[in-house]
Amino acid sequence: MTGQDSTTQAPAIAVGGGTLLAALGVVSFSFSFPATVWALDGFGPWTATGVRGLLAGLLAAACLAGARVPVPARRHWPGLLTVAGGCVVGFPLLTTLALRTSTTAHSAVVIGVLPLATAAVSAALTGRRPSRAFWTAAVLGALTVAAFTLQQSGGLPTLGDVYLFGALLVCAAGYAQGGRLASHLPGWQVIAWGVVAALPVSALVTALALPWEPVEATAKALAGMAYIAAVSQFGGFVVWYRGMAAIGVPKASQIQLAQPLITLVWSVLLMGERLSPLAAVTAVIVLGCIAATQRARG
Repeated sequence: MTGQDSTTQAPAIAVGGGTLLAALGVVSFSFSFPATVWALDGFGPWTATGVRGLLAGLLAAACLAGARVPVPARRHWPGLLTVAGGCVVGFPLLTTLALRTSTTAHSAVVIGVLPLATAAVSAALTGRRPSRAFWTAAVLGALTVAAFTLQQSGGLPTLGDVYLFGALLVCAAGYAQGGRLASHLPGWQVIAWGVVAALPVSALVTALALPWEPVEATAKALAGMAYIAAVSQFGGFVVWYRGMAAIGVPKASQIQLAQPLITLVWSVLLMGERLSPLAAVTAVIVLGCIAATQRARG
């Protein structure tokens, strides 16, 4: 093998590894809605949001302390606070409120448009402009997933949709900023500092919500809470941000087009929801769009 061959293969390996990490993050996030529904079996929406952030923050703080990680530079904190506000507080709270009245299938519509919104926010932040082929595939994928998920729920707008739209906006900002920061800090530190920064809010929400929302510690509720705190709020972001740093925010975000479809599978297998025959057709179109975005200039 020549030196040139080694040089050529190294970026390819890095990109392939980044794609795999981003895909693992998507799979981790795909169970977040079903796990949140489980958590709501015993926790109120505000309590669930506060407790998941509190547990994730304590876990992250222990990891940071164990690794003796220094406090990030001042220039990184605006981005970290955006991660905290969007991914640790805003998105969990708004989607939890939505899931009180919406099914997991309907709520997945926010994920269907999230990849496109993330790519748009990233382009605005960095000034980097993906190619026309990338945007065409991204828009087609978003429209396909949105149409399918709305068809699953009858296409009727609800109050839950208002919550989901707000969740879409704040999460896109958190994803884009987190992916940008992961080029300067290790991915696990980005989300770790994000959940630690949100600890005061998480603790306050928990303290205020617990007296008003009675807790019933069922096995399902505890299992759901454990997942959304340890995986959805922390572990999944570790691989997600590392993948974003390796292949770029726009390309990584488009892998998330598959997330609603995986979520729908979970909703059928574990929650008894029914899946439309159009699922297979949608899956083929979405996978084609993902492949196109990965090949296009991102």
